[in-house]
Amino acid sequence: MEFMQIEPLKTLLANKQYGTLRTALIDLEPIDVSDFLTELSDDELVFVFRLLPKDLAAEIFVEMDTKSQETLISAFSDRELHSVINELFADDVADMLEEMPANVVRRIIRNADSSLRQSVNELLCYPHDSAGSVMTTEFVDLSADMTVAEAFEHIRATGPDKETVYTCYIIDDNRHLIGVIDVRTMLLAEPQQTVGELMIDNPIFALTIEERASVVRKFERYDLLALPVTDGEQRLIGIVTVDDAIDVMQEETNEDFAKMAAMAPAEAPYLATPVFTHARNRILWLLILMLSATFTGLLITRYETAFEAIPMLVSFIPMLMDTGGNCGAQSSTMVIRALATDEIVFRDYFRVLFKELRISLCISVVLVVVNTARVLLMYGADSQMLKIALVLGITLACAVMMAKILGCSLPMLAKRCGLDPAIMASPLITTIVDACSVLIYFNVASTVLSLS
Repeated sequence: MEFMQIEPLKTLLANKQYGTLRTALIDLEPIDVSDFLTELSDDELVFVFRLLPKDLAAEIFVEMDTKSQETLISAFSDRELHSVINELFADDVADMLEEMPANVVRRIIRNADSSLRQSVNELLCYPHDSAGSVMTTEFVDLSADMTVAEAFEHIRATGPDKETVYTCYIIDDNRHLIGVIDVRTMLLAEPQQTVGELMIDNPIFALTIEERASVVRKFERYDLLALPVTDGEQRLIGIVTVDDAIDVMQEETNEDFAKMAAMAPAEAPYLATPVFTHARNRILWLLILMLSATFTGLLITRYETAFEAIPMLVSFIPMLMDTGGNCGAQSSTMVIRALATDEIVFRDYFRVLFKELRISLCISVVLVVVNTARVLLMYGADSQMLKIALVLGITLACAVMMAKILGCSLPMLAKRCGLDPAIMASPLITTIVDACSVLIYFNVASTVLSLS
């Protein structure tokens, strides 16, 4: 919520206009109320939360950060906690429990109804990155022999406790998923028609052990609002709703950004993460990259004779290293994105490699021509500078080609080995390319300029 929206609410609270404040909060979206509550002190947070209607309070509670949730739970009586927790969906409770201290978890479980407790325990048993961990067990199921009129009666009776009623799932007596139907289809049908006549056979579904990233791709590919989740025998266990899929997508994106910047992913928001946690998440890769850069330094030291003969060679090292690193980063970024969206798979390796080689050829021609013109204009066109320009041209072409090959190859090989391709991003690619560029540069210079 923006500052201009928060301040009037704080004024109402400061002036003790609690009735007006309650009305104003009821008219807002739950996520906006959550933003307002996080701006309050702990005492104010608890007080204002208790002003809210029970149903709205539960919706707002889900949107709050873990620290605010923990503050409220600590202040709640068992009766209040029971009231809030049992208004939540099982998947939201499961997500919350993963972030809470053990003593808080025990209190939440103790105050949950037995059916909710059972559902939460089932969800917590699934691996963190699986479809089972993000699904909800609150969905509407129908039988194929129900009429449309009977189906609507069933939805009215059970719908208030379900996360969504817009898509319903048809199961047999053994809970096998046999079809799916949306409410719009039933609204436009005759009341006496059966659900089995109207349902879509062979619906798209996910397995409980399927990776969350795969679930997100199905939402993107098929424009789904909800996705059924089954066990290995195709018995319907739960559903993943589009809002949960978006949360997974955001989490996966944040993890990839962190890995591509050579950091361990943070579990809490930036401002809520302690300084030492940020430092711990970043230091390991920085140490690895710093130590690996030592190899580049050793290469430069090895060619001290070349520096002494032609000191100008040193001034071109940053340009060559930066150009190679940037080219590798471009390729790796494109390939990592294509792997993440399933545009390419490992069997496309040689097609990708051939494409990147052609791209590197086009780029090399432009870079070599522009850099040669720059060198000759800045330093003159005598025989020595012509040779140096030739050295730079050959090195640039080789560095760009090598960077493109590494940039496309390493992420695909990582994927093939079951690793996250994002770890083969800019910092690592740049470090490797820097060392290789220096090695190529001085070998070419030694040959062309006859340096020992």
